[in-house]
Amino acid sequence: MKNRNILLCVSGGIAVYKASALTSKLVQAGANVKVIMTESAREFVSPLTFQALSRNEVYTDTFNEQNPKVISHIDAADWADLIIVAPATANIIGKLANGIADDMLTTTVLAAEAPVWVAPAMNVHMYDHPAVKRNISVLYQDGVRFIEPSEGYLACGYVGKGRLEEPELIVERVREHFKEPEDDAPLKGKHIVITAGPTREAVDPVRFFTNKSTGKMGYAAAEAAVRLGARVTLISGPVSIEPPVGLYQFLPVQSAADMREAVLSVFDSCDMVIKTAAVADFTPAAVSDHKMKKKDGSLVIEFNRTADILKELGERKTHQLLVGFAAETQDVERYARRKLEQKNLDMIVANDVKAEGAGFGTDTNVVTFYFRDGRKRELALMSKLDVSFEMLKEMTALKAGDRKPV
Repeated sequence: MKNRNILLCVSGGIAVYKASALTSKLVQAGANVKVIMTESAREFVSPLTFQALSRNEVYTDTFNEQNPKVISHIDAADWADLIIVAPATANIIGKLANGIADDMLTTTVLAAEAPVWVAPAMNVHMYDHPAVKRNISVLYQDGVRFIEPSEGYLACGYVGKGRLEEPELIVERVREHFKEPEDDAPLKGKHIVITAGPTREAVDPVRFFTNKSTGKMGYAAAEAAVRLGARVTLISGPVSIEPPVGLYQFLPVQSAADMREAVLSVFDSCDMVIKTAAVADFTPAAVSDHKMKKKDGSLVIEFNRTADILKELGERKTHQLLVGFAAETQDVERYARRKLEQKNLDMIVANDVKAEGAGFGTDTNVVTFYFRDGRKRELALMSKLDVSFEMLKEMTALKAGDRKPV
């Protein structure tokens, strides 16, 4: 974290006192910290406190331009390597989600190209309100990452989820974000694309077809790849879990068509692809502009085949190592090997989703690796993170030529 530029954006809530502690700990860790405070935040703690702790002037007013050579909110946005909004009130989350820029904090965040992390802090019922959930979802889809609040006693007297995460834990996440891979990291310099989660195929504005994928396997693979030094692009369908810290790129998608577009946009520049996503095989032939009303009798919906993304990648690949997944319920090896050949994969990870500990939504998996040279390797029940490390170990060997890919 030494000499990293962190812009801390403080909005108005009782948790502002924690933001002052966070400022101190970030500075002690070697970061350069600048602080923006909203008018409401200044009702709880004086800007002088943050100025003393950060050793930098505190931004409080969009129109207070101290340096005529720069525009303050643009200069602050360009300066930052990372922006943290902490505490983030329901009000500030709503403004950011809707593109409202009416003070120094919101104008700066909207002008920024650096990663933005938001750390909510509010009453448990406010955090659970549909409007707040909706705004968080919008920001998440826009690429903003969230530091989940913890549970405990709140200033309002309630006990529940809504406490700003402890400064020490936020600092650790920042440290992980900026951590450079070791020189001997096995995947240092490799760009890995990982797809995860389900897709949603719309029927009308309120209904869609999807599947049971939770994204846990793909997110575990992304975490393992980051730990091994890779630059990881994670392309994810709608899930309810947080992406791992340290991603090179996060691309949220909805439909199979969105997934294909995202994958093809990064395929030529990557070294390896891991396709864990459960992409829909079919999509409704027509999507209604209005909610379909209930009526007597049966309903028939016509479907069209979606593009076979994995097969297309197999046909296009040049230098890339391509790994697929096969979630089966019977004849696992036969179907896995057939998919391996038909999709021109270098390796496939297969499992029986009916097996105990191996289905959708579990934290564990029981898989078998199948290779183009006829080999297979069966793994015992283990966490999806451990499965990912074993998979990446095999992929590294294939890429190095210890086991020649096709």
